[in-house]
Amino acid sequence: MTILSARSRVEPFHAMDVLREANALAGAGHDVLSLAVGQPSHSAPRGVLEAAKAALDNEKLGYTDALGRMETRRAIAAHYADRYGIEVPAGRIAVTTGSSAGFSLAFLAVTDPGGRVAITAPGYPAYRNIIRALSLEPVEIATDPADDHMLTVASLEAAHRERRIDALLIASPANPTGAVTDRHHLAALMDFCRDEGIAFISDEIYHGLRYTGDDRTALSHSDDVIVINSFSKYYCMTGWRIGWMVLPEAMVRPVECLAQSLYISAPDLSQVVAPRAFECTDELERIKDGYRANRELLLERLPAMGISFAAPPDGAFYAWCDVGAHTNDSMDFARRMLSEIHVAAAPGLDFDPVNGSRYMRFSYAGSTDTIARALDRMADWLGN
Repeated sequence: MTILSARSRVEPFHAMDVLREANALAGAGHDVLSLAVGQPSHSAPRGVLEAAKAALDNEKLGYTDALGRMETRRAIAAHYADRYGIEVPAGRIAVTTGSSAGFSLAFLAVTDPGGRVAITAPGYPAYRNIIRALSLEPVEIATDPADDHMLTVASLEAAHRERRIDALLIASPANPTGAVTDRHHLAALMDFCRDEGIAFISDEIYHGLRYTGDDRTALSHSDDVIVINSFSKYYCMTGWRIGWMVLPEAMVRPVECLAQSLYISAPDLSQVVAPRAFECTDELERIKDGYRANRELLLERLPAMGISFAAPPDGAFYAWCDVGAHTNDSMDFARRMLSEIHVAAAPGLDFDPVNGSRYMRFSYAGSTDTIARALDRMADWLGN
């Protein structure tokens, strides 16, 4: 009889369970409209697809260095110069199998078993589950709508004084709230972490998807941070499994050694073609215009249904909403909405196990037609 480890007993990602049920309904011939998953409905940019066709014909694809092809790392370094005006040596960049590998590598590199990693609540559930699977302890620090769901130094300090924290992970823009941590909060958090010897990890996977200002990378304030990013969201390349890390110099070799054994290397085809995405800004901005239109639809129509915004949707492609006027069980609400009107959305329980029962996350990464039709169904269903 196989004995399962405690590390294997992580909570399910309920949004993926909803997606599975939605796919089953769609497979049975139902017209399912999904606001559940944070995946662009668009394919990778045309330049990437054309480069992939050429690479399949002409490249010998295989393993690469664990840190990635040097030409890919140089292209990412050039991106930081072009986008942020920051010089990042290519030698400090590691190409990863999506951002997920980056999180695992970062946690392993800066903590020992039993180490404590602070994350925000609400927050992306995979953070919590990866941390637990690595025999670490997630420290979920609640954020306040009054602070636009930005983590404050006071909250971090209180948790740290109660029991030492080894690493802090901040996402901006954030999943599920879409909230952006402004430059002053970000700098204050980084300074506190520096003074207390807490490793600072910045998840910047939703950079490029901000609607109220410009993105600011943590590298603008300090080199002594770990930045994790990906081609999945803004660049519409979820299935290509290609991301990157920017590392402090002292962490490059340890991360390389970990990656050699855990992942060998990121997919070679993706490494070859991903830099072309940096050249497709016009196409990607047109896609972003679609998200912006979808966002406006949600802002206009959800409040009329008695669904309020619990955070300002300033970035990413999510709305974090209070459905307390209709239910105190967001999982039941999600299941009924899917079964009765075939609209899928993510229950708040995923993102905040303590207070998520009255919240839902609505993704507006799909087409504007999908968003509009889903809102029509919801309005009829809720009697608005």
